[in-house]
Parts: sequence; C-alpha cells; structure tokens
Amino acid sequence: MGRWALVAVPALALLSGCMVGPDFTRPAALASQHYDIGAERRLSRDADANGVPHIDFDRKVDGDWWQVLGSAKLDEVMRQAIAGNLDLAAADATIRQADEAVAATRGGLAPQVDVGARGGRQRAGGAGALATSNVYAVGLQVSFDFDLFGGTRRKVEEQAALAELQRHRFDAAYLTVTGNVAEQALRLASAGAQIQAVQTLLTDDRKNLELVQTAHRYGSATQVDVALATSQLAQDETLLPPLAQQRDIARHALSVLAGRGPADWVPPDFALDDFSLPADLPLSLPSELARERPDILEAEAQLHAASAAIGVATADMYPHLQLSASASQIGPGGGMLWGLLGGLTAPVFHGGTLQANRRASIDGYDVSMANYRQTVIVSLGQVADVLQAIGHDGEEYAAQQHALDAASTSLRLNRQGYRAGETSVLQVLDAERTYQRALIDHIRATTARYLDTVELSMALGGNSSGAFARSATGRHERDGSEQPPVRSP
Repeated sequence: MGRWALVAVPALALLSGCMVGPDFTRPAALASQHYDIGAERRLSRDADANGVPHIDFDRKVDGDWWQVLGSAKLDEVMRQAIAGNLDLAAADATIRQADEAVAATRGGLAPQVDVGARGGRQRAGGAGALATSNVYAVGLQVSFDFDLFGGTRRKVEEQAALAELQRHRFDAAYLTVTGNVAEQALRLASAGAQIQAVQTLLTDDRKNLELVQTAHRYGSATQVDVALATSQLAQDETLLPPLAQQRDIARHALSVLAGRGPADWVPPDFALDDFSLPADLPLSLPSELARERPDILEAEAQLHAASAAIGVATADMYPHLQLSASASQIGPGGGMLWGLLGGLTAPVFHGGTLQANRRASIDGYDVSMANYRQTVIVSLGQVADVLQAIGHDGEEYAAQQHALDAASTSLRLNRQGYRAGETSVLQVLDAERTYQRALIDHIRATTARYLDTVELSMALGGNSSGAFARSATGRHERDGSEQPPVRSP
C-alpha cells in the first residue's frame, strides 16, 4: 500500500498540473503602417497644411489628453465629471463585481470544508426492554476536486479575462466621458460666440430698417426697400433660437456628465479664447493603436475569455477525480465516526452534448476573433477620417479667414468713405452685416478645428488605457490607505 501511495501521489500532482484547451496568445501586431497616406503626407512636418496642426509620429500623449487644449477651466470641469459621473461609478462597481466572480471561481480550486450537525430522539430495544434516548452527531465534511485536466483553472482564467474586459470597459467609458465634456465645452463656447455675433448682426439690421423707413418717409426709398430690410431682419432673427438651444443643451449635458441635475450645478461659461490649438498633434502608429485603444483591448479580453471557454468545454470531456472525507462525533457515548472516499467519473455517453458544447465554444472564439478584427479595422477608419477632417477643416478655416479679412477690409473702407462723404450709411451697415456673417462662419470653422483635435485624441485612445488603475490609486490616496476598503460579507 505504501509503495502505491508513493507512486499515486506524484502521479496525481502531475495530472493536476495538466490543462487542456488552447493557451491564449495575444493577436499579432497590425501589419498596417499608415492610416491614410495622403492625409498623413499633407499633415506632416514637411508639408504646407494651411497652418493646420502637424502630426507627429515621434510623440505620445503624456498625461491627460485634453491638456493639449490649454484650458484650466476645462481641466476643472473634467475633474468634476470624472469624480461625479454615474456611468463611471457603475463601471467601477461592475469591476468589483467581476473581481468577486474571479475569487468565487478560484475558490473551487481549494478543498471545500463544511460543518454539519443533526440531532433527534430514538427508541431502541433489547432483552425485552425498550429505551428512548437523545442522539446527536457533529462533524466536518471535506471534499476536493483534483481538477486533473484544468477545467476549474480554465474557468478562473475565463473569469479573470472577463474582469479585465470590465477594466477596459471602464477605460472606454472614461474616454467617452472626457471626450463628451470637451466637445460640449467647445459647443458651449461656440454657441456663446455665435450668439454674440448674431446679436450684433440684429442690431445692424434694426439700424438698417430704421434708416430705410426714414428714407421712405422722405421719399428717397421705396416700399420695396422697406420690405427687403424687414425681411432681412426677420430672417436673421431665426438664427438666434437654434443657437440658444445649442448653448442650453451643451450646458445641461455638462451638468449630467458631472453627475448633477441641470438645476443643481451650472458649469462655467466657456469662451473660445479659453482654448488654444496645438501646433503639433501626437499620432500613434497603427501597431501601437491596438495596444492603446480601450475598445480594442476590451475586444482582446473577450477573445481571451472565449479561448478559456474552449478549455472549460474540453475539460468536461475528460475524467474528474474527487476526494471526500468526513468525521463526526456521535453522542451520547457513540464515539467517532469517520470515512474517506475517492471517486472517479468519466463521461461515456451524453448524446453528443459535450462535443457540441466544445464545438460551440470554438465557434464563440471565431466570433470574438471576427469582432476583434472588426474593432481594429473600424479604429483605423476613424483615425483616417479625423486626419482627413483636420486637413479639410484647415482648408475651410483658411477660406473663412480670408472671407473675414475681406469683410473686415470692406467695412473699414466703407467707414472711411462714410466719414469722407463718399458712401452712404446704408452701405456701412451692409458692410457691417457682411462682416458679422463672415464672423459667424469663422467661429464655426474655428470650432470645427478644436473638435477635430478632440476627435483625434479620442480615436487614438486618449491615453485612457489604465484609467481605472490610475483612478483607483487616486481614490486610495485620498482615503489615506493603500488598499481598497474591506466590505463586510
């Protein structure tokens, strides 16, 4: 018996180290070296890109991505949103839930110990006499699954991959929240600037209408001139309500992003002057993008979980070895009762269920692989779109700047001519209207350039990979502890 034990124990230890199913390997780096060669060439350091920011493959985002916009006011609102956003709070709780699922699954690798107790009364007879007595039994029950082929360990691996997925999902939510805050702050600033320009435009329209009406009373203008001036004022008045709505929507969105009701917290008013456009924009290589964007890393974690699921389904097709033991104190006066039992179960016939489960898990892995590749390809397309937008919006901005300069020159010359008696006041007012119209279009073109910067940062991942780990570290430092608080069971 001793010799068999010396052989069996090492054999069981060896078997318990076996894990069936594939070992996960990360997908290979992307073969693509470019997003859009034409756009990259136009935005390179050696190209004339009409003053638009240049892309820099040699730089990486360092710190918070929105700091490239140079707004201390935006940074403050970002901090409030990150601390108060309820989507991030939910994602944080989901991570804790996923971690507990890993711990619960890992518990299956350890011996399972339970205590049991039972009691009652019994009647026993002997030698013509009956006796009634109280009886009880108290003892321990221990069971252990040797996990010979790694099914439980693959389940732990699967749950750990799903927990990692939730961390990347938090990072993706973090990127979305910060991107939305920046976009809404820019839209709020843009709406405010356009509202101011429209109000000036309406002032000019009213002056123009008054002058035309006065001229009509003295016979130097026709009713048609009055109708045209009235129509122009009415048409320009339609510009104001949509801009006010855009301002209010942006303001409310910032409150919601900060986890507050619009009536409970009002964000500061932003102006376009609060922001600055960077001269250089960092651009990750496509091979680096797959290691930096949280949605790609999330898809990779899902692929890892699908790989582990194949191992779980494969292990179910192999034998299971379990050992159980019990020890009970029988009383009164019954002494100790113990037992030791080993059991081996091996599947023989399950109607094809086990084979079908394994094939289904392989199919699930194929689904996850296709989703991963699609996520990568979509990310390349998004970066390419933004690079093109930076170029096109730069051309649009240059054209609007030229139009604004021309309108400004025309207004200056008309004012000089009016002072010299060479032009009428109506011509001056018309030049002012043209300038204000050009200013509104210039504001929109400027906003588009800022939004392109935000969208490029988001498309590249915004240095958000690991945001959960950084936020957790910050919470622990604020709490004055190095470990998260222990929750009572």
